[in-house]
Amino acid sequence: MQQKSRSGSPDTPREAATTNGRRPRRRWLRRFGIAALALVAVVAVSASFNLVMEKREKSATKPYGERVPVAGGAMNVWQNGRTGRPTIVLLSGLGTPAPALDFAPLIRELGDYNVVVVEGFGYGYSDMKARPRTVDNITDELHEVLGKVGVRKPYVLVGHSISGFYTLAYADQYPKEVSAVVGIDPTVPAAKADAAAPAGGGINWGRVLAATGVVRAVISVAPSLADPPSDAYTAGELEQMRRMTIWNFSNPALVDETRRIASNATALRGVSYASDLPVLTFLASESVDTIPGWVKQHEDLLRNVTRKEIVVVDGAHYLHWTQASLLADKIDAFIGKN
Repeated sequence: MQQKSRSGSPDTPREAATTNGRRPRRRWLRRFGIAALALVAVVAVSASFNLVMEKREKSATKPYGERVPVAGGAMNVWQNGRTGRPTIVLLSGLGTPAPALDFAPLIRELGDYNVVVVEGFGYGYSDMKARPRTVDNITDELHEVLGKVGVRKPYVLVGHSISGFYTLAYADQYPKEVSAVVGIDPTVPAAKADAAAPAGGGINWGRVLAATGVVRAVISVAPSLADPPSDAYTAGELEQMRRMTIWNFSNPALVDETRRIASNATALRGVSYASDLPVLTFLASESVDTIPGWVKQHEDLLRNVTRKEIVVVDGAHYLHWTQASLLADKIDAFIGKN
């Protein structure tokens, strides 16, 4: 006599439910696996396309400036080659992908001045990797590169945004080499010393987006995201800046500099300009309106300076994009009084 199972026939509702439950689960896993493989394939194709395009663009785009050996790497320096007027050294704001092009409207307005643009590590055609981006290292590198290219001393240092740190440190360490300082909405240590430093280490997701072609895709669809809101640039300058935004986006040197803003501000606490050094500061009206204490922080930094001028200019943080003519006129008048 055949023995019956405790649960009845093999096709009991309980066993049928288990069997039916496994099938949808397996189908879901299979679909997920196919989707994951498809995503990996798309990312691989996009990354390969991005790499090929970058190589083509770099071979087709004429570099500007001169790469100079500095601190175990190479920094790019652009000069207009003029000799009749005092030398003006331009230093860019944080993350500017192509400083020599970014400053183009101001350079044109400065006319016959001997203009030099130093692109630090992580900027323009300089190396994208460097030693730690401490204010001391950046200042030493600036001094070394200016000496190697033979920039005539003393010179006027013009710093935009975060370069307010570096003009301050440089004038403090090499006072005989600086005849005046001009700030374009410059960052002052007091504004950043108490800021929380971003977490270090981990994955540089910005670089991942660049390497996989996401940044290229975004700029291709919306080039205005990379273009300065100004009609003072040529079509060629805008195209090259877009390309260099893609190439240089979230590079290691820039990421490290960004992470060290608070510590660099702390290192500059107590440092001030010499009383006999002329300092001209342009403040953007947008910054004055949106950043608490922006004017006072700059006034405090220049409290001991005998010859100083703070000018609030209508516009956003990158004043040289839209107010290059006004800036050049006031720089010319200020330097001419020295």
